[in-house]
Amino acid sequence: MMRVAGAVAMSAVLALGAGACGGDGGGSGDGDSITIGFMGDLTGENSGLVIPPKQGAELAIEQYNATNPEVKINFKTYDSQGKPEQATTLALGAVKQDKIVGLIGPAFSGESQSVGPILEEAKIPSVSPSATSITLAEKGWEWWHRVVADDAVQSAGVATFLSSSLGAKKVFTVHDNQDYGKGLADAIGSAVKAKGATVQTDAVDDNATDYSSTVNKIVDFKPDAVYFGGYYAVAGRLFKQLAEAGYEGKMMSGDGSLASELITGTGEENAQGALLSCGCLIDTDGKTNANAKKFADDYKAKFKSEVAIYSTEGYDAATAFIKAVQAGNTTAEEINKFLETVSFDGVGKPIKFDQNGELAAQDIFIYEVQGKAIKLLGNANEAKVS
Repeated sequence: MMRVAGAVAMSAVLALGAGACGGDGGGSGDGDSITIGFMGDLTGENSGLVIPPKQGAELAIEQYNATNPEVKINFKTYDSQGKPEQATTLALGAVKQDKIVGLIGPAFSGESQSVGPILEEAKIPSVSPSATSITLAEKGWEWWHRVVADDAVQSAGVATFLSSSLGAKKVFTVHDNQDYGKGLADAIGSAVKAKGATVQTDAVDDNATDYSSTVNKIVDFKPDAVYFGGYYAVAGRLFKQLAEAGYEGKMMSGDGSLASELITGTGEENAQGALLSCGCLIDTDGKTNANAKKFADDYKAKFKSEVAIYSTEGYDAATAFIKAVQAGNTTAEEINKFLETVSFDGVGKPIKFDQNGELAAQDIFIYEVQGKAIKLLGNANEAKVS
């Protein structure tokens, strides 16, 4: 799948180079307004992970435009459904037809791998609110950024939590054989091994519904914890089957599963006590900072729902672009240059990028399913299960 996506991306880059964009240094505004895009799965199986950051970005831009600025921001969404091949086509249109000067996203790691070369060729800056694959920062891309810690940081945080808080001696990792899921599960397996745990692993087909082979291996191994790398649709099916098979250890997954749909897929009773890790901050009560509380209130007032996974990261990604525009930068090249030194307290965490586009802040948070809700337990270094 990744080889095919790579071929599609390369063809797209060649087409882009021959098109209107050429080497003109990227998009630009018309003087009164510029266009910032958002790309991710807005209608697909895992859209529950992407609609919140889209709404967070939308809120930030709406609030900015309400101040009647000299240069307004047009917000345009691109629904990739999380598919790399679809994302490449959308990226071409965003650059050539819509003349975006920046992109919030792509949301997922797989589509980010495919779209990255296109944006590099077009010289369009991007800030992903949620793509966590380690390899994204190893491409040498100069126009790419993210406002979330990568899977290496997440795996280290999870390993600390599993060993210190849970005292796990045996861990079973499962993944969906996709870029994000396998990368996360493998990194966590290595990290907990380094902490002295015994680890076994297995992969499942994300298009399948019967995971009895993997479930039987887990039940036989009797691990203290099972960690799934992948998205909530598969995690829900796996956790449900594990619970029904009598597994009594802890079930845990990462940011790809941090959505209410996990509870639905697992079944509310089976899901109780399930744990989740994420570089994202979901703070509805403002426990961490005053900015988080105001954002949560504003978000609920507009969307009639509580902040969810990557809502804050979507808002902070949009704010990075907004601050660039407020400082008088309206071309893609000017905005990208501004992002090199941008530094501000976001609603989730401090926003500042290193030379590879990585977020300087490296916090990982742990969440737990309690009733119908997913509650913040705290930073991975100090979180305790209820």
